[in-house]
This record gives sequence, structure tokens and C-alpha cells, in this order.
Amino acid sequence: MGNSKMPSKKSSVVADAAGDVWNAGCPSRRVLELVANKWALLIVPLLRGKPRRNNELLRKVGGISQKMLTQTLRELEQNGLVLREDLRTVPPHVEYRLSPLGLSLSRTLMAVDRWAEANHARIDAAQQAARARA
Repeated sequence: MGNSKMPSKKSSVVADAAGDVWNAGCPSRRVLELVANKWALLIVPLLRGKPRRNNELLRKVGGISQKMLTQTLRELEQNGLVLREDLRTVPPHVEYRLSPLGLSLSRTLMAVDRWAEANHARIDAAQQAARARA
């Protein structure tokens, strides 16, 4: 039995954890697609500090529609990044918060958000320079 070629559950999990984002067939590409969504980039960091209700998120994320907010929250929940808690009140109240996995992602996304805020003028200048050359 000790010489069996069957991988142990532990080694299988470790093997599954390895990824290669440059490989078109790698499941990590789905993760990149999920977190590269502009609404996810904004919602995940907002949930870092405390649980938030739908209307609060709608007010804080400028330009998002109710439909897109609901769709994005559902997708983040289905992928284990966000937890939804129904407070079972009348009228209905639901709160969203980050899962431990979502919390680990939020640190990276906050850095991306801060980078965008710090460098938008440089990007705009590069675009204007490119248009002037064209």
C-alpha cells in the first residue's frame, strides 16, 4: 500500500494550487478575469473595513447601477470572496463583508486603486502625447 501511485489528498491540493497565468488553459485565468472587473476592483476594497449594506455600496461606488452591483456581489459571493448575511428583519436587511480569502485580495486591490489615483495624470498625458503623434 505504501508504494501506491495514488496521490495523497494533501499532495493533490498542493498540485492544484500551482498555477501559470501565462498558460491559456490554467484556471488562474478565471481568477484574473474575476478580479480585473472594474466593479470588483472598487467593491472589494470598500468591504475591507466593515460590513456594508447594498444601498451604502450603491452610494459609495459612483456610476454603478443597482443591477451591476447585485451581479458583482453575487459573483464575488459565488467565488468565495464575499459573504452575504441576511439579518432577517422587516424590511429586509442584508450585509456584505469580505471572507478571509477576499480580505487577502483586498490588500492587493487597494494598492491597485491607490496606484490608479496616483498615476491617472501620467496616463492621461501619455494618451494625449500618443494622439498628438498620430
